[in-house]
Amino acid sequence: MKSPPPTSQSSDNVIVVSSEKSKSKRAGKSETSDFPIVGIGASAGGLEALEQFFSNMAKDSGMAFVVIQHLDPNHVGIMPELLQRITLMKVIQATDHLRVKPNCVYVIPPNKSLSLLNGDLHLFDPVETRGLRLPVDIFFRSLALDRQEKSIGIILSGMGSDGSLGLKAIKEKNGIVAVQDPASAKFDGMPRSAIEAVVQILLR
Repeated sequence: MKSPPPTSQSSDNVIVVSSEKSKSKRAGKSETSDFPIVGIGASAGGLEALEQFFSNMAKDSGMAFVVIQHLDPNHVGIMPELLQRITLMKVIQATDHLRVKPNCVYVIPPNKSLSLLNGDLHLFDPVETRGLRLPVDIFFRSLALDRQEKSIGIILSGMGSDGSLGLKAIKEKNGIVAVQDPASAKFDGMPRSAIEAVVQILLR
C-alpha cells in the first residue's frame, strides 16, 4: 500500500510553500522506497515549537523526521527523551550510518554535524573550528541532494540565519519548504531570514 503524500496544509503558526511541479513529480513515483524525509531546523525557543509540531503530527504519516537543533557542545542530549513524551513515533538519537525509516524521528546529537546520503545518516565533527556553525544548512543541502523533490525543510524558532541557504537548495529541487510564522516564534531571526531567502508566497 502506498503511503499518503506529505500534506501542504498549514496551521496558524506555519507558512508553507509547495509547487505544483513538486506535487506532480511525487505523484508519479513509488512512495514505498522513496518516502519523504522532513528536516526540521531550530535553535533558541525551538523546543516549544517542536513539541507543538509533533503533538499534531500523525504517527503513521509515511514520512521520516530529522531534527537539527543548535545544542551546547558540552550539554548532554536529552531531546530524544523530551520528544518521545509527546509523540507515538519512535524517537532516536542519530548515529553514524543509521538507515532512515518512515514514521521515525531522528535527533542530532550535541557537538556533531549531520548529513544524508543514499538514505543513511552520517555524523561528523563540525567543519567550523570557530565562529558561527550552520548545522541546519549542512543537513538541508544534503537532504535536497538525496531526496530531491521528496525533501521537506522546516525552520522553527531560533536566532541567526542558519537554514536559509539549505531551504533554497530544497526549493531548487522542487521540494517543500515551511517556516514558522515569526509572530509565533520566541526568537524570530531564523524564520525571518528563511522567509526573506525563499518564501515568495505565504499561505497561512
